[in-house]
Amino acid sequence: MKKLFLLYLLMMSLLLRGHLCLAFEPTQPECLAPAKLGGGMDLTCRLVANSLLAANLIDIPMATNYKPGGIGAVAYNYVVGVRNRDPQLIVAASTGSVLNLATKKFGSYGVEDVRWLGALGTDYGSIAVKADAPWNSLADLISAIQTDQKLAIGGGGSIGSQDWMKIALLLQKANIDPKNIRYVAFEGGGEALEALLSGHIQAFSGDVSEVHSLLEQQQIKVLAVFSSTRLPGKFAAIPTATEQDFPIEWSTWRGYYMGPNVSDEAYNWWANSLRRLVKTEEFVAERERLGLYPLSLIGQEFDQYVRASVEEGRNFAREVGLLD
Repeated sequence: MKKLFLLYLLMMSLLLRGHLCLAFEPTQPECLAPAKLGGGMDLTCRLVANSLLAANLIDIPMATNYKPGGIGAVAYNYVVGVRNRDPQLIVAASTGSVLNLATKKFGSYGVEDVRWLGALGTDYGSIAVKADAPWNSLADLISAIQTDQKLAIGGGGSIGSQDWMKIALLLQKANIDPKNIRYVAFEGGGEALEALLSGHIQAFSGDVSEVHSLLEQQQIKVLAVFSSTRLPGKFAAIPTATEQDFPIEWSTWRGYYMGPNVSDEAYNWWANSLRRLVKTEEFVAERERLGLYPLSLIGQEFDQYVRASVEEGRNFAREVGLLD
């Protein structure tokens, strides 16, 4: 009887070990940035890759790869059509992704065609110019736009993207039709900032996380941030758009999605790991280093938020004449 009991314990131990071995844990974790190197999507991947490793929530470094094109459309279609079951892959996304879905820039695919994983930080819109530019306020820039039709403003995304939306809202407040300005679209904020520094565009519409390092290096001036109050730290001296009589606020969440056919086991591992991650000192330090601000929406809560945001984006797009 004793031998049978010991044998039973041994079998249960082996079964338990087998179960634990079968539990999902990424062996080749990857974050896909749907834009070129630099800019907000690259930053979003670096946020999770650096902090997961630093907090010992993954054992091996997380690769960051890039698939630009169509302001996120190429990556979205690639994940849905090719890597739809890949449990190792998460994809960077933002408020801009929601606007693209709302305006049907991702083709036939919609918000329901991926699994929305979580948002780990928020960003705020900003308008920047080169450090030696003659403009020191939004009023200066608006006046220049009114007198110089060749002045070019660039951002990560085409007409209808969130970077275009920010400048469109600003121009509307000044009674300027945004469709009449020279807007230059780039595949991500990193490429647009390169164009600003090289003189191909005269103003950049983007987010504070994209410009904070160049601001520290004194290569640019930030004319305004689109937050409700002044931001802390290195942006404390920069006035909001509202302070300059342009009442505009624009926040940008930074998060991730996965393929539509990823298993619940893999999805839950990532969601639970992100829940643990946001509570760590390593994550907070990395988020602050990258110029992001607190926001945590994970799992079902994030999925519901994104779906509601797409509907809000459709309504907003109609207001500015991008949808019927």
